[in-house]
Amino acid sequence: MNAILPLRALGRAPRRRVGLFGGSFNPAHDGHVYIAREALKRLALDEIWFLVSPQNPLKSGRDMAPLAARLARACAVCAGDRRLRALALESELGTRYTADSLAALRARFPKTRFVWLMGADNLGQIDRWRGWRRIFHTMVIAVFARPAYDGKALAGKAARALSTARVAPRRARRLATFAPPGWTFFPVRHHPASATELRARNARSRRG
Repeated sequence: MNAILPLRALGRAPRRRVGLFGGSFNPAHDGHVYIAREALKRLALDEIWFLVSPQNPLKSGRDMAPLAARLARACAVCAGDRRLRALALESELGTRYTADSLAALRARFPKTRFVWLMGADNLGQIDRWRGWRRIFHTMVIAVFARPAYDGKALAGKAARALSTARVAPRRARRLATFAPPGWTFFPVRHHPASATELRARNARSRRG
């Protein structure tokens, strides 16, 4: 189940609960797997799909590894857990922005109960994303703690605007069955892995 799969291989999908974990994954690491497993447990999900983005519109492509390399790495770190899949669905869907990607996936898999997964760093700046309000009204969202970002994110524009849609963690096990908008915040422990540090370590290694 960890193979890099094309969209057609996913079929039409029976009724199930799937977490969508989007990002550059430059590179994917154990911290991402930790969050995925927390999501599986806390949200009673059947699977997590790592959606490896061709290029984040808000990030520079200067130090971005090729999509094929990032996708292969995401697949590798998911190995050993049949509930995790590494996918490049945005490339196949032809979408660039998250709002469009999520709408396309809901249309493609109407029987699947999706939850969008993100870190607190993304919640803090999601109001800069194109169609960010549409994202909240397309799919329920689970936000996971990132210690340096939590306070600012939970006091930020998006969290304030959607404050009445916030779901307490104790009720979030059923979040996938809720109609959007609905979101929750999980104050999970910090995982030390960092994509920035991994890139720096790899650069030092190449320099010898």
